[in-house]
Amino acid sequence: MPTFSANLGFLWQELSLPDAIRAAKAAGFDAVECHYPYDTPPEAVRRALEETGLPMLGLNTARGNVTAGENGLAAIPGREGEARRLIDQAIDYAAAIGARNVHVMAGKATGDEARAAFLGNLRYACERADRVGATVLIEPLNHRDAPDYFLRTADQALDIITAVGADNLKLMFDCYHIQIMQGDLTHRLREHLAAIGHIQIAAVPDRREPDHGEIDYRHILRFLGILGYDKPIGAEYRPATTTDAGLTWLQAYR
Repeated sequence: MPTFSANLGFLWQELSLPDAIRAAKAAGFDAVECHYPYDTPPEAVRRALEETGLPMLGLNTARGNVTAGENGLAAIPGREGEARRLIDQAIDYAAAIGARNVHVMAGKATGDEARAAFLGNLRYACERADRVGATVLIEPLNHRDAPDYFLRTADQALDIITAVGADNLKLMFDCYHIQIMQGDLTHRLREHLAAIGHIQIAAVPDRREPDHGEIDYRHILRFLGILGYDKPIGAEYRPATTTDAGLTWLQAYR
């Protein structure tokens, strides 16, 4: 039976992060994950996790100057110092709350210099994460939701992972993004399984609840079971109305 993680970057946004963790437990999720928790004291998050018994699967590095349109710094040449401060912040926060994964945001960039910057920052991140037993994730984002983002495809991510050569660097396989950019999800899941650290789902093309649209997630979940994938699947979607009103998919997919 598949298990699911509530992505609290999108779900229960009207609640504080500790209360969103409690809401996820009440709704029947098996784990939680988040985006940018840094405005919440880690002690409050840890208390909510201990109270509910839910694991926190991961969090993202901060994006930088969001007002200026930044979406991560790790692949931006010349900003390695800033990027590594954000990596340190994320890994320290993850360690404080017991999170397993840190997603390093690449940012808007292109070309060989950007790739070199990303490789260097990922090597730094992997070394830092290894000290606390954490995994570093990288995630391809689609060109509609994240224009000009450096990392676009699973193939590009696998090339980066191979080049870095760290055992604790994995692919965040977001079915929503990869369907838009490449499609052929079952083939890619099978071929890339050993490199995958986390899988996320949302409807395509509207990024709403994963019970409609062009991806048959019942098939995807059955296929993952055949492959032996047994980690919680991240529900990273934008609710059509309220989070609670849209949760009928959760029990149906079990």
